[in-house]
Parts: sequence; C-alpha cells; structure tokens
Amino acid sequence: MGWPLAVSGALMEQRAKALPRALGLLAVGHFLAMVAILLPFSLLLFLVAWEGEIRIAAGLIVIAMGLYLLINRRHPRYLARVHPARLTLWSFLAAMAHGAGLMLVPIFLGICAVDSAQTGHAAAEVLMGNNVMTAFTVAFVHTMAMTLAGGVIAVAIYVWLGLRFLSKTWLNLDIVWALSLVLVGAFGIWSTLYGSHNVL
Repeated sequence: MGWPLAVSGALMEQRAKALPRALGLLAVGHFLAMVAILLPFSLLLFLVAWEGEIRIAAGLIVIAMGLYLLINRRHPRYLARVHPARLTLWSFLAAMAHGAGLMLVPIFLGICAVDSAQTGHAAAEVLMGNNVMTAFTVAFVHTMAMTLAGGVIAVAIYVWLGLRFLSKTWLNLDIVWALSLVLVGAFGIWSTLYGSHNVL
C-alpha cells in the first residue's frame, strides 16, 4: 500500500532513482513489522502443546481484522501525521495498522517445526532456534513479494501512466486487502483442521 508514496516521491524529486530508494525504505519498515509480530511466536515454548489451538485463534483474529477493515473504511489518523520523508516508519506503522503481520501468523505456525514428541530443555532450544530462523524467512519472503508487487505498480504508473493518471484515478485496494485477510485466516483454520502439518 506504500506504492503511491514511492511514486509521489519520484515525481516530486523528478528522478527515477527516488523510486527504488523509496521502495527499499518501505520494504525495511514492512520487514521490521513482520518480524515484530512473528518473532514472539517463535519464542513461545507452549507452541509445542497448543500449536493447533493457537493457529485457529490466529486465523480467527485475522478474519476479524479483515471484517473490521471491510466495515471501517477510515484509515488510522496517525498514519497521515507521519512525515513523508520517514517512509520506513510509515511502512512499519501501516503494516501494523492493517494487520499484515497477523496475516502471516497462521501460515508461520503451520510451517514451524512443532513436534509434541520433542521434550526437554535441549529440544526446546533447537525448536526455538529453528522457529526464529523460520520467522525471519517468512518475513523476508513476504516482504520481497510485497515489494515486488508494489514496485511493479509504482513503476507502471511512474513510467507509463504518470501524474495525470493518479490525479484522475485512485486505485483503492482496501477491499482487496480486507478480503485477503479473511481468506488467509480461513485458510489457516482449514489447514489446521484438515490439512497436513506443513501448509507450505
């Protein structure tokens, strides 16, 4: 959702180099938001005993967030108060406000190496170490996909469509985002109840 900021930054500076720089700053903020959500889950030892229940609860929370965004279309006011030069901070706050990190929780828990047969302090340390790396990997892959998708839109508008297109047309992806949260939450619950242990 930060691609309009990347486009506007490049148009204001009148330099194509500003576009990838803005996308990079947005990606850093998004990645930090994903890690901030996923990392605590990777350190929870009670995942071993309650992994299924936590995945279902996370799926329900993601669905609730999507439904809330469908009902409440207003953007958080504090996002408008972040200075445009602070793209990383804006991206971090926007990802938190729109539930992007929550969206990854059911998927992340589904691919964590959780095995109820693993017991003891040493096994717990191995489990946590593996899950921390998984958290960073999931956050990185998601951020790269988000940056690629936003980058394609930003480049297309900057190179081919330009400011006139932006002034006449506004691409509102809020409904698409809210519905994607609902679908991912439902998929997380389905994969917990009926799917295999590893969903990816």
